[in-house]
Amino acid sequence: MACAAPFKTARPPRYHFAMHDLLPTCTLDAERFRQTLLASEAFLIIQDLDGVCMGLVRDPLTRTLERRYVEAAHVLDGRFYVLTNGEHIGRRGVNAIVDATLDDPDQAGLEGLYLPGLAAGGVQSQDRYGQVTHPGVSDAEHRFLAAFPERALRFLTDLLTQPPFRLQEPEALALAEVCVLDNAASPTLNLNPLHHRFTDDADTYRQAQVAVQQFMQALLERADQSGLGDSFFVHHAPNMGRDAKGGERIQWADDHHAGTTDFQFMLRGAVKEAGVLVLLNHYYFSRTGQYPLGEDFNAREAPADHPSLIELAVQRFDPALMPRIVGVGDTLTSTPDDSGQWQRGGSDRGFLTLVQDLGQRFETGNIVIFVDSSGGEVRRPGVQTDTLDPDADVVPIEAMSGLCDPEDPLRPNLIMPGGHVQYVNWFCALAAAINTR
Repeated sequence: MACAAPFKTARPPRYHFAMHDLLPTCTLDAERFRQTLLASEAFLIIQDLDGVCMGLVRDPLTRTLERRYVEAAHVLDGRFYVLTNGEHIGRRGVNAIVDATLDDPDQAGLEGLYLPGLAAGGVQSQDRYGQVTHPGVSDAEHRFLAAFPERALRFLTDLLTQPPFRLQEPEALALAEVCVLDNAASPTLNLNPLHHRFTDDADTYRQAQVAVQQFMQALLERADQSGLGDSFFVHHAPNMGRDAKGGERIQWADDHHAGTTDFQFMLRGAVKEAGVLVLLNHYYFSRTGQYPLGEDFNAREAPADHPSLIELAVQRFDPALMPRIVGVGDTLTSTPDDSGQWQRGGSDRGFLTLVQDLGQRFETGNIVIFVDSSGGEVRRPGVQTDTLDPDADVVPIEAMSGLCDPEDPLRPNLIMPGGHVQYVNWFCALAAAINTR
């Protein structure tokens, strides 16, 4: 179905956010933002998963969710979507974690307790009853992705038995089986277990990063030879932004941080910022019965650049119905290169920046929340809490070193140094307050 005509109106906005409602940046005052949402006429939370509502772990099969979080998400139905590079389905999908949280494995499907929203970067859509679709994905693309796990397992097992790793084959195979994530739409090589195995040898681990990068490039070339040259790209998490050709820069490991740990073989268009518009399209439909971007609009059809995404939103979305958007993520990077230029990346940076900028264009007072996930099993930069003033509620930019920089256009409103534990407490308190209205 084609997109609807551009929206034109002379009506005053129904959901008005006055200038005095402008919110601070880099604050620790979580209660203020909870009260702000409770006072908002309409809000929509768009939230990442790993590191936000559950801790980062080396093995995704060990992830857990709190039941109260799942129940709180259900209370916020219609005001809450997930947006993740992980997946809903499969043995490593979030649905299996939700099932394990509840008393009955059929409960989530019957009562609508699954987490609605987009996975695999935006190409895997799910409602709260667990109905999953992959809009815009062809059968040929599905088949190529399905062959990834076996290829990756064979590659990584062979690699780990050779110098400089020199593992015995049983250990190499066991380690590879943990690293290879057999996701349906975003199969991944997760090197967190490998980094843990060689935690005292950054040089050896970096050689694994190089080898995996080469493996992924070979897969892209193989896809091209199969007539799927425009179908895929490799997402690096975390990353250092994009190079001149548009590819994501790898963050190489050092003695303190693991750098890029996830190498995801993903479908073109599967980027979170495109997913924001897909979710808004569904949000508007739930309130008006019409899709501003068309019923079949999906992430693979969205514009590829930030300004075009903004303009599409301005053209198609009725400002009278635009909610206050809350973007929640945990993966940001910012590091100067040899010339002193900032290399900014992180898999949540794009969508959080879009949320911030949409709030400015629509004057909706959008909120960006950064959840510090550095306290998990994965070594990554975090808020330097030892530099914070205990009597102040503002995080100075110096305390965000490695995450943001003084010239960074992205300015999170709320910083949660307490990680997923703090966020879950806040999220559940918000849902409880709404449930008692």
